[in-house]
Amino acid sequence: MISSEELAESAGVNSAKLRKDLSFLGSYGIRGVGYEVGTLTEEISRALGAHRAHRVALVGLGNLGQALAGYPGFAGRGFVISALFDSDPSRVGRDVAGLPILDIKDATATCRASGVTIGVIAVPASAAQEVADILVAGGVRSILNFAPGVLSVPDGVEVRHVDLSLELQILAFHESRRAGDVPDSRPIAGSTPLLEAAGIEAAGIKAVAVTS
Repeated sequence: MISSEELAESAGVNSAKLRKDLSFLGSYGIRGVGYEVGTLTEEISRALGAHRAHRVALVGLGNLGQALAGYPGFAGRGFVISALFDSDPSRVGRDVAGLPILDIKDATATCRASGVTIGVIAVPASAAQEVADILVAGGVRSILNFAPGVLSVPDGVEVRHVDLSLELQILAFHESRRAGDVPDSRPIAGSTPLLEAAGIEAAGIKAVAVTS
């Protein structure tokens, strides 16, 4: 058993809010006692979709792609890297993290045959849209995109963009704020995602969209 106070302290949140959030999963807590760890873990996993394995295809086996392919944390969250693809003849046929790199031309058929539902794109921006089209044709309905730029996908396909330069810019802003180079203020409606995340007010500031 574990109490809401213990959970809240571990997560760095308010215990009352934590209890309210967990109440959406069902009535699994016992007043004055807490939560049965096994049951709570199972229900949170189910709510997050981590109770079953998700097959993942990774496209682009450069430095970033190889690091992602070898990342051990995916399996513990229910994500199984099932296929690796690249268009570079010098990479196709090589093994990375125990899997062969296949030709991107075979991605549509391979994804359908192996039941891949999630695709990870780690290719240059110029190739990202073509890769997304190939993955969607193969039955992929969720894409994690590391390439700069916006992808056009059909309705029903979920895309999450990971912009590493944007994350670094946010950190750079916080460093500048600590140094006193910019004022500390609250974000309001109308600011760009970067400015809102960093905490700059849009009032009196013409925000310029930051592109990668």
